[in-house]
Amino acid sequence: MAPLRDFIILLIVCGSFFTQGEAVCGYESCHATKPNMVNIHLVPHSHDDVGWLKTVDQYFYGHKNNIQHAGVQYIIDTVISELIKNPDRRFIQVETSFFSKWWSEQSETAKEIVKKLVNEGRLQFTNGAWSMNDEAAVNYQSVIDQFSVGLKFLDDTFGVCGRPKVGWQIDPFGHSREQASLYAQMGYDAEFFSRMDHNDKGRRMNDRALEMVWDASESLDIKLFTGLLYTFYWDTPGFCFDVHCSDDPIIDGDSYDNNVQSRVDAFIAYAAEVVEKFRTNHIMIPMGGDFHYEDAEVNFKNMDKLIKYVNERQSSGSRYNIIYSTPACYLNSVHQSVQSYPNKTQDFFPYGSNTNSFWTGYFSSRPTQKRFERDGNHILQVAKELSVFADLNSEEQKEKLNYLRQIMGVMQHHDAITGTEKQAVSDDYDRLLCDAIVGGHSVARDALRKVTPLPTGEFQSCLNLNISECAFTKDNADNLVVTLYNPLAHTTKQYVRLPVKNENYQVTDDKGRVVASELVPVSQQIIDLEFRETDTQYELVFKATVDKIANYYVKKVESRNAAQPIKAVKSVSGETREDGETVVQTSTIKLTIDNNSGLLKTVEMNGVSENIEQTFGIYKTYDSGAYLFRQYNQEGATFLDSGVEFTVYEGSQVKEIHQVFNEYLSQVIRLYEGKNTVEFEWLVGPLPRDETYGTEVITVFSSEIESNGVFYTDANGRELLKRRKDQREDFTSELAVQPTAGNYYPITSRIALQDSKKRLAILNDRAQGGSSMKDGQIELMLHRRLVRDDGLGVDEVLNEEKYGQPLIARGKVFLVLNSAEESTSAEREWEKEHHLPLYKFFSKNSGSTSSPAKSVPSFEDFPKSVHLLTLEPFNDKEVLLRVENFMDQTEGRVVSFNIRPLFDYLNGAEIRETTLDGNLPLSDMKRLKFHTEGSGVRGSEPEYYTSAHTPLEVDASHEDSDFAVTLTPMQIRTFIVKTN
Repeated sequence: MAPLRDFIILLIVCGSFFTQGEAVCGYESCHATKPNMVNIHLVPHSHDDVGWLKTVDQYFYGHKNNIQHAGVQYIIDTVISELIKNPDRRFIQVETSFFSKWWSEQSETAKEIVKKLVNEGRLQFTNGAWSMNDEAAVNYQSVIDQFSVGLKFLDDTFGVCGRPKVGWQIDPFGHSREQASLYAQMGYDAEFFSRMDHNDKGRRMNDRALEMVWDASESLDIKLFTGLLYTFYWDTPGFCFDVHCSDDPIIDGDSYDNNVQSRVDAFIAYAAEVVEKFRTNHIMIPMGGDFHYEDAEVNFKNMDKLIKYVNERQSSGSRYNIIYSTPACYLNSVHQSVQSYPNKTQDFFPYGSNTNSFWTGYFSSRPTQKRFERDGNHILQVAKELSVFADLNSEEQKEKLNYLRQIMGVMQHHDAITGTEKQAVSDDYDRLLCDAIVGGHSVARDALRKVTPLPTGEFQSCLNLNISECAFTKDNADNLVVTLYNPLAHTTKQYVRLPVKNENYQVTDDKGRVVASELVPVSQQIIDLEFRETDTQYELVFKATVDKIANYYVKKVESRNAAQPIKAVKSVSGETREDGETVVQTSTIKLTIDNNSGLLKTVEMNGVSENIEQTFGIYKTYDSGAYLFRQYNQEGATFLDSGVEFTVYEGSQVKEIHQVFNEYLSQVIRLYEGKNTVEFEWLVGPLPRDETYGTEVITVFSSEIESNGVFYTDANGRELLKRRKDQREDFTSELAVQPTAGNYYPITSRIALQDSKKRLAILNDRAQGGSSMKDGQIELMLHRRLVRDDGLGVDEVLNEEKYGQPLIARGKVFLVLNSAEESTSAEREWEKEHHLPLYKFFSKNSGSTSSPAKSVPSFEDFPKSVHLLTLEPFNDKEVLLRVENFMDQTEGRVVSFNIRPLFDYLNGAEIRETTLDGNLPLSDMKRLKFHTEGSGVRGSEPEYYTSAHTPLEVDASHEDSDFAVTLTPMQIRTFIVKTN
């Protein structure tokens, strides 16, 4: 960091920097533009991936430059040094995670210099989240969390001048409508990105429609100005002045190589090309790329010259004016121009960069990591809520919780949860997340010792329950306490499964009542896993009812009172195959298995019966990669649709059908008594691999529902979007080469189809790609093992290995069949339960109990459609609360409830309502408003949005009725509760 240190010394000696007059940040800090000219907004920036080809720390410190030359600490060092030299210069900092790490290493003098740059708008934070998140595979809860973490750091460090005004999603591979909705709810004025389907972009270029007003929700009246960068987020072609580039510098002065005229001619020619595609006399030209500005002097010296010589031509009639700018300043100028723009209502998936390249493989790449990220979110929500209830306030506890928040922010990065990183980086993400989860468990344990009657409980967690393994129960489950935590607002009834040996157990609840339980055999394919460090062959299953926290007690008993192992009632293999059917049913669901094929044949539930066949298929692909899914010569999937071995186990609470499709693919179909979903737990791997073709495994549900090419997919776990096979909202996509990949969409929580009579929905436990390629059919991609890289930068084949063998993945999907006339609200409720199920903690029953030191509130007075989205410690003596009406406009209604009881429980002093991220008072929100074409007569003056409702601001002296909260469908409201 010598360059910055040396410059600080120089400034102190000269005293020049700190004696300048105070300037203002935000839009008021933008350079003046010229009304009758083309104003070129030059935007210096560096795109710094939070892990991709190198790990997060390797990128920050500049380690392993043989892989990729990149050192973020040096980028920030040299940029600050260069901004100091010239008050006209600007730079945007995007990834808060990197900046936070850099900031922690700075001297107080350096920090004061940076604060001054921020307060003068010379260093502007853009986007501001912990990472630049993906938009396909993320869940909205994790996106909100990682923005809150990043924006809170900026607010705590710089105050209002650190707050971004613009979303900057320049590198993700497709864009979600829900992301735009979240931006608007956080008070952002716009979003810019740089990837759009090549057919869509071509049409928009012709129509001057690269900028638009996005209707970001069907349930909420939310609009967001959105723009596509003309070329890409890299420098203007031919004008990359970074040390990583080889374009000609600007050579002036008395030099034989003086190229000012040719360089300026070329730049103005490019600007003339750009301005023809936009609707105002303002254009934005980014100057930067991946990990640029490590020697920022080279960049700024050449940009200074470019600005100087382009503007000098104005004296001879040139109409081009060029300034240092930022995306926010460009946006402000566009807003002042009062134009109207086309309307956008759907999203930007899938992204196709050419006719053979649809970026839909990453929807499913690295399936175990995608699931692990969901596990991280699960413990994060649990630890945050428990921290509030137990009033945890030690520095160690705060640090562990904050570390988990930050690593979850890293995991949202568009090369993390996407699975598009190198294997070594993927391993590092796993390491970081595992360490963070362990810290989260520690925080939860500390809290549970205060809010349960077990002050010395171990409260251990088991991360390997997905392979029926738990160190705490594998040898002896006698005298076991199972503490169950419910992250949801409402009481839930869920079945709990514990890996145990075949011994005699009894389960009782907090009141000593015996709870019905039974022993269910673990599938043979799980038992045979070589890396499974246990010999437990059964799972103890019982139904738990939990408001927020409940304890269940397991002990060994005499056999007559014990949970009984359920027996196999039928086994059909290739040797004993027969015609006919096998029926498996509970009081609410009936399944029929075809004995000959071994496949599911019919489903009856919710008063509806439908022929549904579920099986697996395999795409053999030639040049798919981590990013791309590519069929080979349009060959469809090969289906495993005959000769499936199956065994049926029937207990009083759970019925299971264990299926074996081949040596690497098996499944358990599961029905629970009283549960209105069918669970399919799949096990895929190790996948075979030859030298020519990759293997991509899908599961397919085929019905006779007449869906007519229409299906529905969720946007990041929130609203559903209507999809039509082979069709796009705004353009015609070229699908002749890749008809399947071009119809794949991200499925983060559910996919559904229906006709006038019936509806079929499939809910999943992690992000996956999916589609409906035939009427009545749903497919989801589960696992991928490839043989080639797709040439898009990662330069490594997606061929995961764990424990010395090709990756084995296990997961669940859930089927819901219903009448088309019924509300889809039940799917919403299942979605929440699957995303945030009961969290299990284990302790030995020592018999030592006491009254809890702290109580835990009930949220049962919340309306049924209200979700406790967030409850977490914020600042000292402050708690952040988010409540959400999780039903959409077709499923739910406006609901009202009172939060005074929660306020009193928290020993509240006052409440203020904020934007979604928690860092801006809602009363201060003022968003730029843009007009859509055909929306009526637009005014001549710029317009703005403010809050659609009166923000809640009350204190303890107010009447109880003043604490009423109203939520429209899909609305989220965020509050900061200041406590005594």
